[in-house]
Amino acid sequence: MYHFVDRTVSAAHRVLSVLTVSASILTVGITAVAPVHAEGRIRIAEQFGVVYMLLNVAQEQKLIEKHGKKKGVDIQVEWARLSGGASVNDALLSGSIDVAAAGVGPLLTMWDRTAGKQNVKAIASLGNFPYYLVTNNPNVKTIADFTEKDRIALPAVTVSVQARILQMAAAKQWGDKEYARLDKVTQALPHPDAAAAIISGRTEITGHFGNPPFQDQELAQNPKARVVLNSYDVLGGPSSATVLYATEKFRNENPKTYAAFVEALAEAAQFVTANPEAAADIYLKVNNSNIDRNLLLKVLTNPQVQFKITPQNTFGLAQFLHRIGAIKNQPKSWRDYFFDDPNTAQGS
Repeated sequence: MYHFVDRTVSAAHRVLSVLTVSASILTVGITAVAPVHAEGRIRIAEQFGVVYMLLNVAQEQKLIEKHGKKKGVDIQVEWARLSGGASVNDALLSGSIDVAAAGVGPLLTMWDRTAGKQNVKAIASLGNFPYYLVTNNPNVKTIADFTEKDRIALPAVTVSVQARILQMAAAKQWGDKEYARLDKVTQALPHPDAAAAIISGRTEITGHFGNPPFQDQELAQNPKARVVLNSYDVLGGPSSATVLYATEKFRNENPKTYAAFVEALAEAAQFVTANPEAAADIYLKVNNSNIDRNLLLKVLTNPQVQFKITPQNTFGLAQFLHRIGAIKNQPKSWRDYFFDDPNTAQGS
């Protein structure tokens, strides 16, 4: 049994020290943002977990800089780490970052509320990953068994992709009118802290809707931990839960930088798929992670995990969010909330 939890770079208490977001930027529907800078600079915010592996590889191998030089641009890349889609969205709209990395849930919120203004859309997927809702409560076998005494940790209440998938599962269990039934027992907590709580079993947290590798650590380190819900079962198959997105203005005013970024992601996806051992070492180094390497390799080679930038199976969640009124604009297809790009043309 492993006796540690991946604390990925820094404890959650230091997450926001990397990038300070103005407290006044709390409403997604604002129209004024900081001016977009000239070609040759890109600021990227990522979060915690293996789902951000492509960014780790791009950072370590300087792939964005590499593809920028091919286009005649020296690109300065700045990296930041936040926790939760709400924080990432605030940072994007404040002009503190250029590219946001978060779940499809936060993306759709931004796409909906910035339509006709900043026109935020997705750039690419970061891959297909099953997200597990894990519990250490022996009385919980399905989501119907959670009570008001339970607390389910997830990166952001209501807006995170985990929160939205949980709502979708609740709607399937009890009907659309009851989609928010479990919201009252959810609690925002960064994945490293949530995993530590599930493993210890000594806090009020009895559930964690996380992502790899934190969910895998929970199952490996606490014999009482079990999977209550797999996101693939809710969404109807493999899906791109985590994506990258930006404003239309950044894309239009920085075409070479934008293209270099997408090409770097495509190269990173090919690298991870072909070289899981090397990718594992990069993850450990970039994140200053203490996760067991063998466990990490199991995550990277899980048949349900696919590293690719083409989005897959995102439209069902978009339709659900419109149906329950979470987004006002009704997307006709996944192309409505993704930028047109040859690298992602075969999405869904």
